[in-house]
Amino acid sequence: MSQHRSLRTSSATATKRNVLKRFERVDLLKKRGQWKDGDRVLALRKTRPEP
Repeated sequence: MSQHRSLRTSSATATKRNVLKRFERVDLLKKRGQWKDGDRVLALRKTRPEP
């Protein structure tokens, strides 16, 4: 029995996500130089994913 098209995961991973997880936002801020050690993890500034 084959799997339905809507349940396949390969197409979901290829799309660009608009929302980043918290650890991804922290990594991005570190990369940009906007994160200092000891900064709060809550109430992070808004970030856009890199293209």
